[in-house]
Amino acid sequence: MKHLHPEYTCAIDLVIDIIGGKWKVLILWNLNEGPKRFNELKRSIPDITQKMLTQQLKELSEHGLVSRLELGETHVVYETTDMGKKIQPTLFAMCRWGDEFAEQHGIAMNRCWTSYDF
Repeated sequence: MKHLHPEYTCAIDLVIDIIGGKWKVLILWNLNEGPKRFNELKRSIPDITQKMLTQQLKELSEHGLVSRLELGETHVVYETTDMGKKIQPTLFAMCRWGDEFAEQHGIAMNRCWTSYDF
C-alpha cells in the first residue's frame, strides 16, 4: 500500500497520493455505475492488468474509498464507500472538462457514459 505522510503542505498533495495515477481514478469512475464484480470491473478497464487492478483496489480499500464485499466463497463485489462517493462530483467535473477540451482540440471520445446529472 502507498503509505501516506503524517503531514502534507497542501490537501492536493494528499489527494494525489490517494488517487493519483491512471488506474485509481478510472476504477472510481467505473464504480460510479454501482457495485461491480472483479471481472466486470476488469472488462470496463481493458488496459489494466489483473495484478494492477488487484493492487489498486487493495490500496483504495485500505484508504477507505472502496469496499470489498464477499458474497459467498467465490463472489466478491467492489463498491465505493461513503467517502469514495464524495469524490464523484470531482470526477464528473473532470469528465466535463475533458469533454470540453477534446471538443476544442478535435479529439474523438470513444466511450463516455456521463450524463452530468450529478
